[in-house]
Amino acid sequence: MSETPQSRPTVVVGAGAWGTALAVLLARNGVPTTLWARNANTIADLQAHRINAAYLPGVELPPSLKFSSDLDAAVAAAMDVLVCVPSKAFRATLQQLQPLLRADMRVMWATKGFDADSHRLLHTVVDEVLGATVPAAVVSGPTFAREVALGMPTAVTIASRDMALAEALAMYFHNDRFRAYSTDDVIGVEVGGAVKNILAIAAGISDGLGFGANARAALITRGLNEIMHFGVALGARRETLMGLAGLGDLVLTCTDDQSRNRRFGLALGRGKTVAAACEEVKYVVEGMHAAQEVMTVAAELGIEMPITEQVYQVIYHQRAPAEAVSQLLHRAPKAEGV
Repeated sequence: MSETPQSRPTVVVGAGAWGTALAVLLARNGVPTTLWARNANTIADLQAHRINAAYLPGVELPPSLKFSSDLDAAVAAAMDVLVCVPSKAFRATLQQLQPLLRADMRVMWATKGFDADSHRLLHTVVDEVLGATVPAAVVSGPTFAREVALGMPTAVTIASRDMALAEALAMYFHNDRFRAYSTDDVIGVEVGGAVKNILAIAAGISDGLGFGANARAALITRGLNEIMHFGVALGARRETLMGLAGLGDLVLTCTDDQSRNRRFGLALGRGKTVAAACEEVKYVVEGMHAAQEVMTVAAELGIEMPITEQVYQVIYHQRAPAEAVSQLLHRAPKAEGV
């Protein structure tokens, strides 16, 4: 008998914007879905009002979607786990899940970024904490949570080292408004989703300084070049980085003000301090952490990433945004593609 979405209940761990949006998507697809949050008051509010007012105001949550603040019970009732927490909480969340998982369970994550402890991609944390044999996959692509929750057309990539698993999981997410593609290039999908956040900060800084569309296009294009060099050095495939999880996510995040990373960069470009820019955005800015992690790994690999380096200097060494742009403009001319 073939497996259907209805046969595998899922718990979504993390009730932020992205976790809530994916829980809404799965519930609408007929997957028995529970959305977990640590805070019992948050869960009580979701149950009472069926709206996540803090992250997705105005989006009504499906009647079939359940809520829980009891992780043990939520995981016990599930067969699939989808982790949607900020990257800085990813390792701790997996450690909390590890003793609760059964042999028949599959683990997915939609977190984008790097592990703060090891400076490595998140699949290495999955291997370390849960074991390399656990059925696991990452979900990534050019997505804004609100648009997914509202049922607007969207496409993502689901990556697993087990291609059959990636294809099976794609069916859980896929519907007439949400298209899911599959690949076995986990590294490429993770690199694209993490590094683009840094480049979105750069694009925001440029626009905040009033440098216009030409500069933004140049940053996106040269930023893609940085993603390519970095990703290929880590084992990614170029075609993955040219796809939804790479170029697609980069363009989306650099060009639309729904992006927290872009808004953070805009605030910096307009003269706000890092602390004030964070306060303005209010939510986690993954590109801040990614800039530090990518610079560490790039140094180990001997890779030049000039845009990423200038974003890092602005955030962590108080370099003025205008000075950062000047540093980029004064680099020696070179052949394109280098």
